[in-house]
Amino acid sequence: MKVVAFNGSPRPNGNTATLLKLALAEIEKAGIETELVQVGSRPIHGCSACYKCKEKQNNRCIFDDDPVNEYIAKMVEADGILLGSPTYFSDISAQMKAFIDRTGVVVRANGNLLRRKVGAGVVAARRAGSVHAFSSLNYYFLIAEMIVPGSNYWNLGIRNAPGDVLEDEEGLETVRQLGRNMAWTIEKLAG
Repeated sequence: MKVVAFNGSPRPNGNTATLLKLALAEIEKAGIETELVQVGSRPIHGCSACYKCKEKQNNRCIFDDDPVNEYIAKMVEADGILLGSPTYFSDISAQMKAFIDRTGVVVRANGNLLRRKVGAGVVAARRAGSVHAFSSLNYYFLIAEMIVPGSNYWNLGIRNAPGDVLEDEEGLETVRQLGRNMAWTIEKLAG
């Protein structure tokens, strides 16, 4: 079993990464393999709506000039997917939006490749707008027919500077509980 997490923050060691790592640590405690992918490490562009992915039916985007096809392959192989984003102007980052648009079209155009996998989103915010960003991530999972476990609150951490999220005790426990719930769900589905 494996969970792959995608950090949609341009900061590889920022608050979003911190929250994802906390969730992944709980998943690892359950004996599930994890991987953290930094989406912003190599630029990706948005979807061009060419629908070649639907025409070709090969589980790939026609564009091979960025890591999107690598990300799709990782998601198809995984049992669970975590998406993380900072909150920018009450929504997800541009990197995460491009990720969602590109992978989402390929996933849906090829028979909902992520159907019945477990998916959850984690959001970092300075103060406000995080619930809308959280919803943007959840819409991705829901339209892909994925199973979305909850936690004891919305999966978000509040603070500004990188590392400051470690002062948000409620946010940290929410993300830890998400990791435990995600691991439990994956184990139950594995039967």
